[in-house]
Amino acid sequence: MDEPCIKNYLADSPPSCVRLEIKPHFEALNEQEKRYAHHISRAAYIGTRITLRQVSPESPYIYDFIISLYEACKGNWKHAQDKANISDRDLQGFLEYAAQFLGNCGNYKSFGDSKFVPRSTPESFQALASISPQSKRIFDKIEHHSLFASKDAGLMHLGYPEEGHLSTYYPDSPDITKEEITEIGDFLEKKGFLIENTRLRKLSNSGDYDILIASGVTHPPPSDSDAGDVTEWELEGKLQGKKLRLVFGDHQEEMAKIALEIKKAKQNAANDTEGNMHEEYAKSFATGSLKAFKQSQRYWVEDKGPMVETNIGFIETYRDPHGVRGEWEGFAAMVNQERTRAFGKLVESAESFIPKLPWSKEFEKDKFLSPDFTSLEVLSFAGSGIPAGINIPNYDDIRQTYGFKNVSLGNVLAAKAPNEPIPFIASSDLDLYQKCRDGAFEVQVGLHELLGHGTGKLFQETSPGEFNFDIDNPPVNPVTGKPIATWYKPGQTWSSVFGPIAASYEECRAECVAMVLSCEFSALAIFGFGDGTQDLDGPAGDILYIAYLQMARAGIGALEFWDPKSRKWGQAHMQARYSILRTFLDAGDDFVKLAYTQDDLSDLTIRLDRSKILSHGRPAVEKYLQKLHVYKSTADHQAGTKLYHESTHVDEWWGGKMREEVLRRKTPRKVFVQANTVLEGDKVVLKEYEHTLEGMIQSYAERGV
Repeated sequence: MDEPCIKNYLADSPPSCVRLEIKPHFEALNEQEKRYAHHISRAAYIGTRITLRQVSPESPYIYDFIISLYEACKGNWKHAQDKANISDRDLQGFLEYAAQFLGNCGNYKSFGDSKFVPRSTPESFQALASISPQSKRIFDKIEHHSLFASKDAGLMHLGYPEEGHLSTYYPDSPDITKEEITEIGDFLEKKGFLIENTRLRKLSNSGDYDILIASGVTHPPPSDSDAGDVTEWELEGKLQGKKLRLVFGDHQEEMAKIALEIKKAKQNAANDTEGNMHEEYAKSFATGSLKAFKQSQRYWVEDKGPMVETNIGFIETYRDPHGVRGEWEGFAAMVNQERTRAFGKLVESAESFIPKLPWSKEFEKDKFLSPDFTSLEVLSFAGSGIPAGINIPNYDDIRQTYGFKNVSLGNVLAAKAPNEPIPFIASSDLDLYQKCRDGAFEVQVGLHELLGHGTGKLFQETSPGEFNFDIDNPPVNPVTGKPIATWYKPGQTWSSVFGPIAASYEECRAECVAMVLSCEFSALAIFGFGDGTQDLDGPAGDILYIAYLQMARAGIGALEFWDPKSRKWGQAHMQARYSILRTFLDAGDDFVKLAYTQDDLSDLTIRLDRSKILSHGRPAVEKYLQKLHVYKSTADHQAGTKLYHESTHVDEWWGGKMREEVLRRKTPRKVFVQANTVLEGDKVVLKEYEHTLEGMIQSYAERGV
C-alpha cells in the first residue's frame, strides 16, 4: 500500500482514553452483590481471547506481546525504552497503538471494522521485543504484514473472504463463498440448529465443512447437544454430496473457565430466577447448547429490577459479514436508581407513544410487553466495544412472547475526553450543542432502545399452515395499499431473511423511531425537559434541535466508515445515520443544508432550520420509517434491500471530496479504562486505573486473562 493510503489506517495519536467511573455505585452494593458482580466480570473478561480470535488471526499474539512487555518492564515504560534504545516518539507510538488495540480488543476497529496500524517503525517494535526472551518469542509469531499494513488493501477490512477481506468467522477458508455460507445457514435453519456461537470452516482437501461450536467440552452427551446424537449431516441442494461435521470445543479452554465462573456467580445470586439463569448459562457455555442459552435469556427477561445487571454470551452479529454469528461479550453493571425512575416513566407511557408511529395497529405486537428499562453504571464490559444502550435478547420468538429489556449505560454516556473538538457544528450553535448534547443523546438512546427495537410485529407462518395473522383477510400494506403478500416462513428469522443488511437496517429503523418520537414534547418532559407543552424555542425545543443536529453531524461523520475501494459500509449504526442525514437533506425547503464557501469544504458546517423540524424533518423521517418498518414486518427482503441500498448509496461527491474532509477533521474514538475487582477471602476489592495509555495497559495486564 502507498503512503497516502496507509495514512488513513494509522492508529489514533493519541487515542482518547476515558475512565468509566464506578466506585460509588460499586461500594453501595452489599458483599454478596459484590461477589456476584466479581464472578460475572471474571467470566466476561475470560472471554477476551475469544473476541481476539474472532477479530483476526494475529490479534491473540499482539495481545500477548503487549502484556509480555508490560510484565518484562513491570509497567516502567521508560525502563523498556532505555533497554530497547528507542526514541520517545517510537515509545509513544507503541503505547498509543497498544491502548487502541486493547480498547478495541483486536487490531481492527470495533466501530468500522478497518485495520489500524502502529505509527512507530517495525524496527522499534523489534527492539522492544528484544527486552525479554518471552516478548521475542511472541513477536516472532506475528507476521510483519499482520501487525503493520497489509500489501493487499482488501485485508485492511473485515468482510467476506471471497471479496478479498478478512473474517475469522470462516477460519482457514480463503475460498469459501457467500453462496456456501448461505446454503449451510439455510440447511441448519431447517434443522432448527442455531449458529450464533459457531464458526464455519471449509476443508481444503475434501470440500466438506466443519461447524465449530464454542463449548467447554469436546463431546457433550446427546441429551445436552442441540443436535442430539447427530455428529455429521449430509448436505442438500447445491452442496449435495458434501458433509457438515459438528466439531465441539471451539475456544474450549476459555469456555470451560467461563462456565466455572458462572457457577460461582450462581452461588451469589439474589433469587431463584437469577440462579436458574446462571444454571442455563453454565450449561450453554459448557456444552455449546444455544437452546440452553435461549432459556437463560427467558430467565434474564423475568429478572426484573436486579441490583446487579448482566448479560453474557455470543450476542451481537455486526462483525460477521453474513450477519448471523455473534461476537463474545459480557457485562456487569450497577443500577442507577435515580435515572432508572425516569426510564420507568417512559415505559409506563410507551403504549401512548406507539400509535404516533407511522403504521397501523395490525403492524404492531398484539400486546406491548412492558420491559425492564434501567440506567446502568458499568463495572465491566468485555468485548470489542461498549455501546451507549442495549436492547436484548435478539431472539424474535422471546421478544414477541416474553419481552425484552432495555438498558442505558450512564457512565458510558457521561464519559468525555477533555477539550474534545466538535467538527461541522456552526460557531453560533456550539454553546447550545455542548450544553444539550448529553441530554439529547440520552433521549435518543432511550427512545431508540425502548420504542425503536421494542416495537413492531413480524408476520409469520409459525408452523406449516399456522399464521400469527388472518391469512384469509391479511392486513393492508400502507406502502402499496394492497394486502400483504409476503411473511416469514417456518424457521425463518429476521436476521436469516435480511442477512448482511439486517443489523444496520434495524439500527436505522430504531434511530428513525427516536427521531420521530423526540418530536413529542410529552416524551421530552419524561426526561426532565419542559412541561410537555410544544415549544420549539424553550428548553425542550433546545433538546429537540440538538437531537436533530447531532444526528445530522453523525451522518456526515459516518463517511469515515465507508470504504471507497470496496464501496462498502463498515459500521451498522453509521450506515444508518448517513441514510437519515440524506433523508433530512431530501426533506426540502432547505430544512437541512451543508454550508461552505471553500472548494475543499474546509469551512463546511451544518445548517438546520429549527422552525422546520416538525413541518419538514419529522414527516420526511416518518415516510422513510414506514417503509423500513413495513418491509421488515412482512419479510419483504427484496423491497427492503433495494430501499436501504439506495438510501445508503455514496456517490462521487460524498465518497470523494466530502469523505476527505471528514477524515481530515475526524476525532479519535474513545477507549474506556475499566476497573478490576479482586477477591480477597470473601470480600471483593475494587481497583481503578488512571485514564492514560499506561493505565489502559496496566488494567489489562492485571486482569490476568
